[in-house]
Amino acid sequence: MPTQAGFEIRWFTPKAEVDLCGHATLATAYVIFNEAAYPRNTISFGSRSGELTVSKKGDLLELNFPVDEIRPIEEPTSLTQALGKKPSACYMGKTDFLMIYETEKDIEQLKPDFGTLAQTGARGIIATAPGNEVDFVSRFFAPGVGIDEDPVTGSAHTTLMPYWTEKLGKTDLSARQISARGGQLQCSLQGDRVLIAGKAKTYLRGEIFLD
Repeated sequence: MPTQAGFEIRWFTPKAEVDLCGHATLATAYVIFNEAAYPRNTISFGSRSGELTVSKKGDLLELNFPVDEIRPIEEPTSLTQALGKKPSACYMGKTDFLMIYETEKDIEQLKPDFGTLAQTGARGIIATAPGNEVDFVSRFFAPGVGIDEDPVTGSAHTTLMPYWTEKLGKTDLSARQISARGGQLQCSLQGDRVLIAGKAKTYLRGEIFLD
């Protein structure tokens, strides 16, 4: 919805309204830039997570999101059983579990029990490990809000970045979400903000007629 400062944005899964959603914000900005002929290089969105911006950066769109706060926790046994493999460490962010594994293959081979994962009470579960060709890889499961596995999850990278920045000793990182569809992201931790850059494409145009 247009406002004096820019736009208001809200996000809904099949079951719930969520506080932050990266790919939907990226797609919305792409449509505003390309279909609505928006004249500026940065769009400002008001949201449940505060002010968010999306800026043109060459052929990429860069999201500016608030960084998550993570804390180490005891590994929930039911969560480990539902993922089918024991993690090396477990953290909790504001809304999501963060499960750390040793290799990219570990992440690829996870076979989640979505029924059990839906009972965790969290928005979602992030599984991550060092990448073979990028700094880190991840998968994101959120059956509790109606999404068994999300193809690419920008908001999860606000949780991933504090961990991997400290682990790898650098603030600019390359990432890949290795869902069936998959997606590549360039991320940068800048103080209390995470910059997440990716691409979008138009795949469908249509018209809806309302009486």
